Amino acid sequence: MTRTVRALLDPYDRSNDPEALVHRRVVPAKDAITAPWPEWIDPMVRQVFVDQGIDRPWLHQVQAANLVHEGQHVILSTGTASGKSLGYLLPGLDLLVRTREADANDAQQQGTILYFCPTKALAADQLASVTELDLPGVRAASYDGDTDVASRPWIRNHANFVFTNPDMLHRGILPNHPGWARFLKRLRYVVVDEAHSYRGVFGAHVANLLRRLRRVCAQYGSDPVFIGASATSADPASSFSRLIGADATAIEHDFSASGNLVIGLWEPPLSERRGENGAPLRRTAIAESASILTDLMADHVRSIVFIKSRRGAETIATLTRKHLEQFAPELSVRLAAYRSGYLPQERREVEQALREGKLLAVTSTSALELGIDIAGLDAVIVAGWPGTRASFFQQIGRAGRSGQDALAIFVAAEDPLDTYLAHHPEAIFELGVEATVFDPTNKYVLSGHLCAAAQESPLRPEEVDLFGPQTPALLESLVERGYLRRRPAGWFWTHPQHAAAMFSIREDGGGPVDIIDADTGALLGTMDSPQTHYQAHPGAIYVHQSESYFVEDLDEENHVVLVTRVNPDYYTTARDLTTIAITDTERNSVHRELSISFGEVIVTTQVVSYQRKSIASNEVLSEEPLELEARDLHTKSVFFTLTPEVLVRAGLSTDQFPGALHAAEHAMIGLLPLVATSDRWDIGGVSTALHMDTGLPTIFVYDAQPGGAGFAERGYERFVDWVRATRDAITACECAHGCPSCVQSPKCGNRNNPLDKAGAVTLLSTVLELIEPAHRR
Repeated sequence: MTRTVRALLDPYDRSNDPEALVHRRVVPAKDAITAPWPEWIDPMVRQVFVDQGIDRPWLHQVQAANLVHEGQHVILSTGTASGKSLGYLLPGLDLLVRTREADANDAQQQGTILYFCPTKALAADQLASVTELDLPGVRAASYDGDTDVASRPWIRNHANFVFTNPDMLHRGILPNHPGWARFLKRLRYVVVDEAHSYRGVFGAHVANLLRRLRRVCAQYGSDPVFIGASATSADPASSFSRLIGADATAIEHDFSASGNLVIGLWEPPLSERRGENGAPLRRTAIAESASILTDLMADHVRSIVFIKSRRGAETIATLTRKHLEQFAPELSVRLAAYRSGYLPQERREVEQALREGKLLAVTSTSALELGIDIAGLDAVIVAGWPGTRASFFQQIGRAGRSGQDALAIFVAAEDPLDTYLAHHPEAIFELGVEATVFDPTNKYVLSGHLCAAAQESPLRPEEVDLFGPQTPALLESLVERGYLRRRPAGWFWTHPQHAAAMFSIREDGGGPVDIIDADTGALLGTMDSPQTHYQAHPGAIYVHQSESYFVEDLDEENHVVLVTRVNPDYYTTARDLTTIAITDTERNSVHRELSISFGEVIVTTQVVSYQRKSIASNEVLSEEPLELEARDLHTKSVFFTLTPEVLVRAGLSTDQFPGALHAAEHAMIGLLPLVATSDRWDIGGVSTALHMDTGLPTIFVYDAQPGGAGFAERGYERFVDWVRATRDAITACECAHGCPSCVQSPKCGNRNNPLDKAGAVTLLSTVLELIEPAHRR
């Protein structure tokens, strides 16, 4: 770059903006609105926060705390650094301090609190914050996979503020609830932190997990209040109510203070490099972000870079150090990477060094997006769209956390959604954040939780409604398949093993496959079998805790993957061929020669090859064939058909149909996250000029999880917005015939051929013209 990006911190100077800066926006500073401390707060609790410099809490913190104190389920959905934790700490700590003198056997007078969040790092950070308050009567402890076995009995029998994660609640606490009887009898509050992250299949699992928790609590005579903390999201009250299975109230207005925030949308230029089928490639978001970070560090701007992949975080740090060593080597040691896979002590050291100013910059995955207390940063770089507007605003909120002016730069990656957002800033700043999409009634998810619930205690007829309207039919199916036994008192689990141990809440389907280090015999980890064809096929590069491994063998019969340590300069991406069959249409909307549908499908997928791509440039180094069996996926899809006649009238010849449909399908997959909280890897697609079930040109976009995840249905409901954004993204890309920024897909089994960029624009424009007056939901 010809100039430093430091001048962007001036919200009023536009004279020297770089050419790559396609949009610049200023979010003005705002003053805080505070409120008096609630009268019901114990003076001791109030004083510890006053001693921390909080003379008066912000109004939204008091609003949330009062509702919780009154016994209402609450979701606090405000921006980053808005102090959401105080909203649940005030009533929670007040409870523990006020009941500290109660008789140890008096479950009615004593109280306990259960806190859980998606990551161990965040739970550890929140535990540290509570421990530092040093309040009498508060016995806080962490209970997760890292907890020392010798400490666990004490936690179960004596702790009254337990920090855990959904996985431990699922496999460790609920299946062994008799050992937690003392804690569960007294459970008054359940804190669900980062509630917006529970989406898709994971969200469906957590929703059923919380229903199991409520059921077990009821058996012990407790009825806890649920308190959610979330980044801003669309209709948080509805989403949180669906998550916990009970009505909740949302606190959404953020009354905290903030400084000016300058936000830049940055699109790397097209380069002379060429990719698949001769398509032009842009300078990668990784390389561009490293250059921007170098400029910021040279000007001593405290910065953080967010990127989705662990490998990307490490690569940006490496490239930036190389740049700095050329002219400011003393600064290269003030940069660190931060991501999952680090040991807890390593994470704490990075966090502390950043707080104290020893580090000038950090490159991170979303691990630092979640409410870990990192204050005083001046700039944030978001390398590639993080998936949702909620995550984007969460990440850029890391700048200016002490109220100072700050800078945020979004660097667009080679992706249709990134292209669209760079050129349509209104889609970021004016559409509002996404709804949190998940379906608790997904039968592939719910079946396992019904078995787990029956194992925890026989499932009584009066409890069936807790799990939704599909439950009776699913229970009958589980009895027929031998998983449950029906008795007059209810449904019983009759197998020796814990039902919860038979499935994972992070992924669904297939059962675990062990990842084994061939040199040492050590078990590195596990992977659900549906993912092995994509991530653990022979020749794949598998990354575990920052170390790279080469997959030597995939033994599907014995559920084992053998790997060896390597240090490659490339990564691998699998490619597949897919066919799809419609089994049931649940919703349909017809507009003359256009039909839009949503329903159940069977997707048959075969991974046929993989590409080796350069870590630094994304260039394809080679493509290797694979011989793996095809797999069937029963899921949900949105799909639409057009008649050949309407496409011909629009100007497409019949030989253009395959390329136009294929290009439109790729781009629609890339743009679905605009209207649903999905990632493009959560979904898949198929296009064909003549589908066997419809007999017409058809495009499918489906959920890549058994039973569906809710994303495809969201696409059906927001079809017009989705199609319009897809067309506009293709049009905005300045390439001539299609590239990874618009219509090429990194996982296309047909090697991105045929693709007709102009034909896709014509097809999508035709779809929009046919919808009169609007798509019926």
